[in-house]
Amino acid sequence: MTAEKTSLTSSPIRDQLEDLHRQFSSITDGAVASHIVELARANPNAFGICIVTTNGGVYEIGDSRQEFTVQAISKPFVYGLALEDEGRAEVLKKVGVEPTGDSFSSISLDPQTGSPRNPMINAGAIASTGLVHGRTPEVRFNRILETISRYAGRELKMDQDVYSAESATGHRNRAIGFMLRNFNIIQEDPMPVVETYFQQCSILAHCRDLATMAATLANCGVNPLTGERAIQSEYVESVLGVMGTCGMYDYAGEWLYDVGMPAKSGVAGGVIAVLPGQLGIGVFSPPLDQKGNSVRGVSVCSELSRRWDLHLFNRPGIGKSVVRLRLNAGEFNSSRVRTLAETKILREHGQRIQVFQLQDNLVFSTAEYVVRALTECAGMECLILDFRYVISINDSAGHLFHDILCQLHAAGCVVLFTGLTNNSPLRRLIRERLGDRSDDLFRTFDELDAALQWSEDRLLARTMPDIPNTSIAVTRYELLNGLNREDVAVVQKFFERRNYAAGEIIIQAGEPARELFLLTRGVVTVFLPLEEGRRKRLATFSPGMAFGEMAMIDHAPRSATIVADTDVSCDLLTIGKLAALGATYPKIKIHILENISLELCRKLRKANREIAQLV
Repeated sequence: MTAEKTSLTSSPIRDQLEDLHRQFSSITDGAVASHIVELARANPNAFGICIVTTNGGVYEIGDSRQEFTVQAISKPFVYGLALEDEGRAEVLKKVGVEPTGDSFSSISLDPQTGSPRNPMINAGAIASTGLVHGRTPEVRFNRILETISRYAGRELKMDQDVYSAESATGHRNRAIGFMLRNFNIIQEDPMPVVETYFQQCSILAHCRDLATMAATLANCGVNPLTGERAIQSEYVESVLGVMGTCGMYDYAGEWLYDVGMPAKSGVAGGVIAVLPGQLGIGVFSPPLDQKGNSVRGVSVCSELSRRWDLHLFNRPGIGKSVVRLRLNAGEFNSSRVRTLAETKILREHGQRIQVFQLQDNLVFSTAEYVVRALTECAGMECLILDFRYVISINDSAGHLFHDILCQLHAAGCVVLFTGLTNNSPLRRLIRERLGDRSDDLFRTFDELDAALQWSEDRLLARTMPDIPNTSIAVTRYELLNGLNREDVAVVQKFFERRNYAAGEIIIQAGEPARELFLLTRGVVTVFLPLEEGRRKRLATFSPGMAFGEMAMIDHAPRSATIVADTDVSCDLLTIGKLAALGATYPKIKIHILENISLELCRKLRKANREIAQLV
């Protein structure tokens, strides 16, 4: 049995996007843009949604690969390029950053300076285009096209027919161009600048491109899919700032209040939204509302913000990585001490038990990263999610963990939760959603160690079902490995049999060490005493194992307490009896001491291996 790399065919995030797509596909409100024939031909039923996270997750549904022209969605990206070319101070002299409350085509200029109010209205966008460096109009447009392509992560093209139509009907924009020239905002012939503006609006992209472009802004200007920088990080905040206050025109205030993400729309039906540091959203649906925004696009973003708690002004602190540690039972084990045969099985097949130790605040974007990793673990035996270091979990993250739990269970993988308090919101949410299935699906443990042992026991039981769980013969003591039957019979004469009831203390920390114990029947656990009467489990032993053997080496007082978990039978070998054995049978004593040394070495190597996984 090997650890097969198996992924789920779906994911909770994709399932939720499918749900939204079904929910909003029935919307028939709005009308396709008709100011040019090419846009009027758009299929009103076309509808795509895509999410791209800053750590490279991509989720898309519907018509996410149908191309359309970006139109006004080009504005923030060209504004960013102008900032890079001219610097923030120079750009602010030409283009303001104040919302207008007017429509996108309004000629809103400062009455004193003639500068456009912001770069998201047409006047400000044309001015921004004029600030992009280029010896010729062709060079300027090619720089714009290359920049937007870096955001999208692929080489984009321009729709010549749409450009021709925009140019043929764009008289208002030409008038804006001449007004900007009159105020010396554009310091050259404005017509080539306006033509370049028509061209940038005619760049073709699809829904996934939009989401990737948004995610690039969310990722401080670095495309999360290609790793290529599209804009200098110092200007990202300026771009997102104007998108937040002006990106949705005369709907911008209500959008920021309700949805809470910087956004931009285009009359071809595209909408992008950015949650800084976390994700980008792209939606495509041609029917527009009276303000020129995609009806379905606005609905999807609003619902995602509500369902996934994406509002910009309701953000907990998010650490660099939500996964504190990722381990597997082939390298890191519970404190249950295993036989040599069991240890060999765990070394070979322990990768089938995966541990994710989580930390910081779990919101949609951070939980998405974990859930995406979990979808690739469907072929595992057990998955353990340790929440000990988690600060908070919001409902959107809780719903994702519930959904992945159900999907992994259906795939035959057991998911264990550890470190959840009794009043944890996640515990309550999952139990409420599972209902009668809660006891079967929702397995919780107070500590990671207990969940690891449960998982190991399950794996071992399925792999080597003949593991002894009752009493064993003396010949199976690991301490006597390598001795022949005659030697074992000799040693047995020096043993003293002793029985303990469940719960009885076998060894008390601090008492003199006078003997070692060989476990014949039952299970015992080693505890380290802590302050205020607390204790920490260090190890659990099964039949055939020895404990207390350090007394044979250093004769120091006991450092831990050992308690019988069940009714227990042990063979004792005292220090005095070992000395007597050595006086008559020195080779046997030496062999026993060698086995003790080997066992101590094995424990030390195990500790070293596990420590290496933690640093």
